[in-house]
Amino acid sequence: MRDTLPLLDNLSFPAIARSGLQTLQVNLTYTCNQRCLHCHVNAGPTRTEAMSDAVLATLYDVIDAHSVQILDLTGGAPEMHPRFREIVMHAREQGLEVIDRCNLTILSEPGYEGLAEFLAEQRVHVSASLPCYSRDNVDKQRGDGVFVRSIQGLQMLNELGYGQPGSELELNLVYNPQGPNLPPPQAALQADYKSHLAEDFGIVFNQLHTITNQPIARFGSTLVSKGQFNDYMALLRDSFSEANMASLMCRSMVSVDWQGYLYDCDFNQMLDLPMSVLAKDRSHLRDLLGAHLENNPIVTRDHCFACTAGQGSSCGGALG
Repeated sequence: MRDTLPLLDNLSFPAIARSGLQTLQVNLTYTCNQRCLHCHVNAGPTRTEAMSDAVLATLYDVIDAHSVQILDLTGGAPEMHPRFREIVMHAREQGLEVIDRCNLTILSEPGYEGLAEFLAEQRVHVSASLPCYSRDNVDKQRGDGVFVRSIQGLQMLNELGYGQPGSELELNLVYNPQGPNLPPPQAALQADYKSHLAEDFGIVFNQLHTITNQPIARFGSTLVSKGQFNDYMALLRDSFSEANMASLMCRSMVSVDWQGYLYDCDFNQMLDLPMSVLAKDRSHLRDLLGAHLENNPIVTRDHCFACTAGQGSSCGGALG
């Protein structure tokens, strides 16, 4: 399902180019046990798209042959891909850092028993969505009952050593605003999260990553229906910060869709704005074999202002 929202022109965002390739962010499947309001992928329980064995074989070839350092697994719920554990183990055997973009409720989903233990055994870094530390706000954005199951998931991970002082098991939380606003300052919000979660539930974690909502897919449609789309785009453009340009995730990351096609970021993937490698209009994983991406131009549109607005935004949180 590709985005058809009336995004603004692509003339005002500055031109940028790649510095190389450090991270492969792979969208394994659009299947998810949740259906969140802010989801830019439109993932959900009825989506069936998933990476095939043939594409996975090419992914392994790229991992084995390329100087990729990080495999960032996303979805949907990436754990719902039938070969998720095999993918993780292959990457870890090759010495890659693996990040699991986890929605936390998958840890208690029937049929996924032992998933948390597997992540700990493989030393997978967990990046977990938790849009607030209060029940009402989380359930409003992500569905009834999600907050309680998310807390249970975090407690399960803590018991395994995730987020604990001195532990190698990294647990980071991800915050998205509920409406058409920029995230608050990351450091202050992180302090609030740590205080409330520790006091109320005994939960600890490493870092909070604040991410600006992209005006695309499900969130973009909501903005259009409420007549807020143009105002939100104006907010993003007016909040542009040149200081964030050097740290944009697209400079060192390639986004891979479930069919193996390449994009400069996950958001471009949802907008069907393919990355060009070897002067091809639509490049595939196999094109990364032997390719050098330094100075490769990055495809931009006005939605890119979401990554440079205010303190900046990336899959690793604020930039500035």
